[in-house]
Amino acid sequence: MINKQVPGVAEAVAAVADGATVMIGGFGEAGSPIELIHALIDQGAKDLTVVNNNTGNGEVGLAALIKAGRVSKMICSYPRSTNSRVFPVLYRSGATKLELVPQGTLAERIRAGGAGIPAFYTPTSVGTPLAEGKEIRSFDGRDYVLEYGLSADVALIKGKVADTYGNVIYHKTARNFSPLMAMAGKITIVQAEQIVSPGKIDPEVIVTPGIFVNQVVEVPNPAHESELVAQGVSYP
Repeated sequence: MINKQVPGVAEAVAAVADGATVMIGGFGEAGSPIELIHALIDQGAKDLTVVNNNTGNGEVGLAALIKAGRVSKMICSYPRSTNSRVFPVLYRSGATKLELVPQGTLAERIRAGGAGIPAFYTPTSVGTPLAEGKEIRSFDGRDYVLEYGLSADVALIKGKVADTYGNVIYHKTARNFSPLMAMAGKITIVQAEQIVSPGKIDPEVIVTPGIFVNQVVEVPNPAHESELVAQGVSYP
């Protein structure tokens, strides 16, 4: 088996290329890999398409990546939340594009991408602007919209504990989109509060198997988005 641990977050994101599609785990604060995102800002990759549930808060994490001008397009469900100060301004100015996707559809598109399913039909968004220009078929008298699976060049994930083989467990609801994104990323990078030796994690509780993970990096005291926002922190 391969030891997938890397020494730091900078090394973990070093190969992310300009123009990459990047999935970033998390639902608001829960499960957001702040340190990996900040390392990606420092790394300098630009013209990124980012897939996330939202567009970040304050001027840290994903919001900081957008503020730095590195994101050309967001694919998300919630482009506006209580503290989303950055993206709305850039979107209105035309600096950043938006593909709005209902949350359940977003999760299923990511799952499909990870499972090798090219497309599927869903009744969600039928009769709304989100269905405009998309193929619609009727099954058993009900209309369905064709949606395509989503995959990514890179997935950035936050776990609670990982082993050196890449097996990961999460902290409660922080798992949210992360297991799906780990499957859908060509390269999946996980930051974890603790990295342990193989065999230290009960196989019955592993959520993301190491087969879906390429790199793991230990971040013992990860930042919390809400605390950084409350402190008025702006990265970098």
